Amino acid sequence: MTIADVDLEIQREPFARPFGFKGSAFHEKWNAVVRLRSEEGVEAFGVGGFAPLWSDPDVFRAHTEVGGNILMLAILERGMALARECDADSPMDTFDAILPRVEEYARVVTRNPALRRTFTLNALVALDNALWMLHARTEGMSSFDSLVPSTCRPCLGERRKRIAAVPAIGYTLPMESVRDLLDAGTFVLKIKVGHPGDDSEMLDRDQGWLTRLHELTRRYETSMTDCGHPVYYLDANGRYGEKDGMRRLLDHAAKIDMLDRIILVEEPFDEAFDFDVGDLPSRFAADESLHTPADVAVRAQQGYAAMAIKPAGKTLSMGFGMIEATHEAGAIPFVADNACVPWLVDWNKVVAARLPAFPGVRAGMMETNGPQNYATWETLLASVPHAEASWLKPDCGAFVLDDEFYHRSAGMFADPTPYSDLFR
Repeated sequence: MTIADVDLEIQREPFARPFGFKGSAFHEKWNAVVRLRSEEGVEAFGVGGFAPLWSDPDVFRAHTEVGGNILMLAILERGMALARECDADSPMDTFDAILPRVEEYARVVTRNPALRRTFTLNALVALDNALWMLHARTEGMSSFDSLVPSTCRPCLGERRKRIAAVPAIGYTLPMESVRDLLDAGTFVLKIKVGHPGDDSEMLDRDQGWLTRLHELTRRYETSMTDCGHPVYYLDANGRYGEKDGMRRLLDHAAKIDMLDRIILVEEPFDEAFDFDVGDLPSRFAADESLHTPADVAVRAQQGYAAMAIKPAGKTLSMGFGMIEATHEAGAIPFVADNACVPWLVDWNKVVAARLPAFPGVRAGMMETNGPQNYATWETLLASVPHAEASWLKPDCGAFVLDDEFYHRSAGMFADPTPYSDLFR
């Protein structure tokens, strides 16, 4: 698969309010759009959303928000140039060939020799998606199952009928919005913890935050969880610096009768810390600290029982490898979001639909936080090529997946309008 021509556009989507996590906040999503054309004249597009705060907070703090996004754009541009020079047989071969050189460039352009690989991976999502679509069109493929590498197929054999649509409850989200989600049938809440401030201030504010949320949520009931009530998924985004702070947060959750409803605590500590979490009273998941499939085995040895898979955050190519590694480690894979626009939500959805149900939840599980973050969410939904599809919007807290969803692979093989229209 030889690439003859590349092109790049950017689209900026403002948030309804600052999205607060990692002790900071960001205000808009930059969506990169890549166009590739092969020597045979086959054309394909890819979309990817930048998340500089999530992928490396040190870079985010060292620059303006726009500056962090521009750095990602430069890294993507470098990746596109290298992909054009690469003559590989598959998207994964191309990705593996260019990643070391792109990463080297990324460390230089950010002036950060300790740059987290997730920053580079996030920058390359649009290119990776375009490579997969170019490969599919060149080979005449029209289903997601045909794209899955043979070694990964045993790990993606499910056909879920429902996926829990898990909203992210950032600490800037009004309580009225949380109530609206619960009234609409939401049965899994992803709660951002790790408020701004020093360790003591953060813990105090996090404890108060959990108390307020549980006081609101505790009276709701649902048939979609084993406990009969909405359940919680905490995400600290690496904000806690030591185990005692996390233990005290979970002790507080137990004190207010919340702990039994916490099905997951994601990325509690900065990845520089290699704490074993096996003695803490909850199930823990790794996310940003997973840069390669090898990291999955390391985290599993440290007591992490679940792994966040992010096709729209770290590339589909890396996602396949991490799913295999999670399966081999005996851990639980699940899909998570990065304030994705609807097009990328469906890229996540085709993966989440093929993973096992999450323990404690009577469905698959996938974070998706667009409705909470974008004031124009309904307009964004109406703009996708398959705007009429039944699987686009959750029903009583879950995406309902029918035969048409699987037949059309969530629409992923169509051109990603209106993003692809930016080139015309």
